[in-house]
Amino acid sequence: MSMNGAESLVTTLLACGVDTCFANPGTSEMHFVSALDRVAGMRCVLGLFEGVVTGAADGYARAAGKPAATLLHCGPGLANGLANLHNARRAAVPVVNCVGDQAITHRPFDAPLTADTEGFARGVSAWVRTASSAAQVGGDAAAAVQAACTGAGGVATLILPSDTCWGAGGVPAAPLPVPARPQASPQAIAEVAELVRRGEPTLFYIEGDGLREGPLADAARIGAATGAEMWCPSSFRRLSQGAGRHSIRRTPYPVDAAVAAFAHIRHVVLVGTARPPVGFFGYPGKPDVMTPAGASVHVLARPEQDVAAALAALAEALGAPAVAPAARVETAPGRGAVTPEGLGASLAALMPEGAFVVDESVSFARGVVEACHGALPHEWMTVTGGAIGNGIPLATGAAVGAPGRRVVNLEADGSAMYTLQGLWTQARENLDVTTVILANKRYQILFGELVNVGAEAGPATQELFSLARPELDFVKLAGGMGVPAARAETMEAFNDLFAAANRRRGPFLIELAVD
Repeated sequence: MSMNGAESLVTTLLACGVDTCFANPGTSEMHFVSALDRVAGMRCVLGLFEGVVTGAADGYARAAGKPAATLLHCGPGLANGLANLHNARRAAVPVVNCVGDQAITHRPFDAPLTADTEGFARGVSAWVRTASSAAQVGGDAAAAVQAACTGAGGVATLILPSDTCWGAGGVPAAPLPVPARPQASPQAIAEVAELVRRGEPTLFYIEGDGLREGPLADAARIGAATGAEMWCPSSFRRLSQGAGRHSIRRTPYPVDAAVAAFAHIRHVVLVGTARPPVGFFGYPGKPDVMTPAGASVHVLARPEQDVAAALAALAEALGAPAVAPAARVETAPGRGAVTPEGLGASLAALMPEGAFVVDESVSFARGVVEACHGALPHEWMTVTGGAIGNGIPLATGAAVGAPGRRVVNLEADGSAMYTLQGLWTQARENLDVTTVILANKRYQILFGELVNVGAEAGPATQELFSLARPELDFVKLAGGMGVPAARAETMEAFNDLFAAANRRRGPFLIELAVD
């Protein structure tokens, strides 16, 4: 059957296992959209802003363990989605990022949407290619999927000039083999085994796949056998926690707290990461690296290597016995005034089994991960690249990628306003998401950052950090996009709403008033 380039693109993506596309299409993508009526099998999810599209693709990959495609409109549409592609790059998740562009024949005329689309893409992508003809689109698509899934995973951006999509002669391509992840070297495992046998204060700094259930069990074995401490970053792709899993300590976000926590460490072992704990920012008079300057750094497994196998091999080399996982701890939900401790208690008590928790709480709920160690088994996701406005899109994509599992989104009010349009997509797709807006009416984190950099807060500063005048009404905002919502001002009210929201199908938003 004769195909155009767009039809070969959709056919190839489906053959490669990419069957979900988060999209905000424009004129240059019309042939892709039209191809969906002729090539069955692709689920397309509309986002009303490109930052929702790219963030949802990130959340989908984290939950489903495979890439989704995006569909963005030209360079400016890609630019609108760059912040959450930055987060996806930092999370090392696979995304097949498809960007329509001006027809090759039209580019010399410098039309209004003509842009350096490749230049925009390079900073957030592990792989970038611009299709040059309809006949090459299928092969380019297969190469994009291969690139996205290679190593730890990454964003593969395929730019599609519109004439490569409408042109005849499209040829679907078969999937390309994805190379197995390299193994950590036996020498690295032996050297780390020798190091930890000495019993000197050692920190294992674990990222990526090392934070899933099996690798965490091996990390717990290593820690129990040697006394080494197991830590993860403050931001991470996906963390398996709750009853039946093994807990891990989370690096404090504040620099002073992190420096104090690691002050005694003499050795740092990197597992699934290329750098030791570093501060989110540089501050006057404060260190950039959180571990002591004299601490030696060792690499067990690089990010692109098989992190799980490296931890298992080290545990076996040490003869480390199994360690009992966390037990279910029945706790009472929080009561009275809304506090971080009360929220943590309520989440621990009421968390649905198997839930995905998307945490963009920013400042109010930093301690809730630890509070939920004894909750029913669940998974955490955080904003990995520091670009706020990722929480609602992540939750949207996770709900598409893991149907039947509830998604709980802990969302700061300021961050929510970046990509609030994601609620509309949740309503349209009837996604099982409970959004908890932590409404303190200000950019609270900035007050702490002001102190960290040694600046003062005057009237102008107070005004720039405030979300009042007028106050945001998230119940009305959610209702306007088709998501039912209610406001809670006490923990008792929150508990009732949270439990009811998690029992129902579809999205629900709780605006939780916090001080």
